[in-house]
Amino acid sequence: MAPSAIAVTPPSTILVGRTFGNYKEQAAGAKGYNKKLEEEGDAHHSKANYLNYLPGWNPDEKHAPLEAFEHIEHGLDADGTFPELLGPSVAREDLTTTIGTILSGIQLSKLSNAGKDQLALLTAQRKVLVFRDQDFASLPIAEALKYGEYFGRHHVHPTSGAPKEHPEVHVVHRGVDDRSGEMLLQERTSTVAWHSDVTYEKQPPGTTLLYILDVPSTGGDTLFVNQAEAYRRLSPGFQQRLHGLQALHSGIEQAQSARARDSIVRREPVTSVHPLVRTHPATGEKALFVNPQFTRHIIGYKKEESDTLLKFLYNHIAFGADFQARVKWAKGTVVVWDNRVTGHSATLDFSGQRRHLARITPQAEEPYETPFEETTQPNGH
Repeated sequence: MAPSAIAVTPPSTILVGRTFGNYKEQAAGAKGYNKKLEEEGDAHHSKANYLNYLPGWNPDEKHAPLEAFEHIEHGLDADGTFPELLGPSVAREDLTTTIGTILSGIQLSKLSNAGKDQLALLTAQRKVLVFRDQDFASLPIAEALKYGEYFGRHHVHPTSGAPKEHPEVHVVHRGVDDRSGEMLLQERTSTVAWHSDVTYEKQPPGTTLLYILDVPSTGGDTLFVNQAEAYRRLSPGFQQRLHGLQALHSGIEQAQSARARDSIVRREPVTSVHPLVRTHPATGEKALFVNPQFTRHIIGYKKEESDTLLKFLYNHIAFGADFQARVKWAKGTVVVWDNRVTGHSATLDFSGQRRHLARITPQAEEPYETPFEETTQPNGH
């Protein structure tokens, strides 16, 4: 793959805060960073730690539409006692009772296939796993991709920057002179943008890996929400009403945003229809499957009806601090989450500092729902 031919100009040229439909632009795309400063540094700033992961945008790179594939759910094959993942040398700390677990004393890169099966299942159960002191970022990129491929076919993002010759890696990058968070706040009251990744695809991602390359000294945390718990918090009657409903998810606005900032679109945008409540194949849990970034409307509802119901669900998810977790990044951190039953958002509160991460995004099954079953609600309600 040829290197990007797009010139890199200061971040002030980015259309940050721009809204395309309901899509809230958080991402700095092509023209989004000072290439010389990131690669060489200066008297006041060090260069990026992982130059091989700096993003590029090749305008000649085009991909065909995605085709359906059969996903293998490895969580179904896992030993539920987690002998490899939760062995005697592993320290466990739950972030909250409902979501998030920190595991120390284990190297993800050393897991056997049986250990990866356990990783898939425990991630589905706890929604987010945080691993400290990992060597993942130092692996050759091809080796990291081979690891991630175990969990599903790699998703190639239609608009994001990627390392040279590795479009399967989604790079999350803001350079040391980036001020896009401040610019976003000129038009918005918050930089938070809750979403599940690329839900406009027919087969959105499942087990997802994100690892830190450069971390701000303060700020840049990632927020996560348990959307299975969000479903359980609803009354049985409300849960039952959601079953059978479907919503349209759209990637069109994301592509429009990329083109507006002179970035690339590798693959023409698509829309998909998914159930509002999906079932996880390994745990059987039901979870809300809507997000304000990509969900557009409920099929068969009039606009006002759809907007009202979706707004309630978005607020319910966003305000659910008692089923959310906040992950603080540190050198060597890898976060694994299940995109089918969670939402997340970056926090852009670190202007003037480099924040650089890489995401490996295996796709999973097409979302499906199973029949409504009334269950006991928390606290007996």
